[in-house]
Amino acid sequence: MSDEFEALYESTYTAVVRFLYRKVWDAERAEDLAQEVFVRALAHRPEKPRAWLFAVAANLARDEARAAVRRKRHLTLLKGDPVAQPAFEPSAEDQVERDEEITAVQDALSALTPRDREILLLWDAGLSYPEIAAQTGLAVGAVGTTLARARKRLVAAHERQQTGDHAAHS
Repeated sequence: MSDEFEALYESTYTAVVRFLYRKVWDAERAEDLAQEVFVRALAHRPEKPRAWLFAVAANLARDEARAAVRRKRHLTLLKGDPVAQPAFEPSAEDQVERDEEITAVQDALSALTPRDREILLLWDAGLSYPEIAAQTGLAVGAVGTTLARARKRLVAAHERQQTGDHAAHS
């Protein structure tokens, strides 16, 4: 493996896994898909590797979602813990709170348009504005505005959700 590819792997792997996790909501599957992304990169040697990695990751996540829909028709899927187990066992109360936070984030992200969700996840994964533009087809100058609006919509979706939750518990 070349030093250049090794440096790319070391600097980008965690961001690719995080990006994939927020698309497939399964930590182990996100890691498996990230490995596939880097295997493909090693074979293809793209000119703009970082943007290419996230484009391939998005495509693999989309394929994964389609495959999951097909599997659900035939199998009853067991729900596992969506995040790797910490080194210590959290209390039952902490685990319930963490599960509620994960669900709140998933619900708020689900309330967004696919474009908003994609730009937020790419930004969170550490892509630059030019890389986000290349991935989404936006003009580089439009990325910041689109990202700011997506953030506002995410906050608004989360606040609506929290207000609804508190109203339901009252």
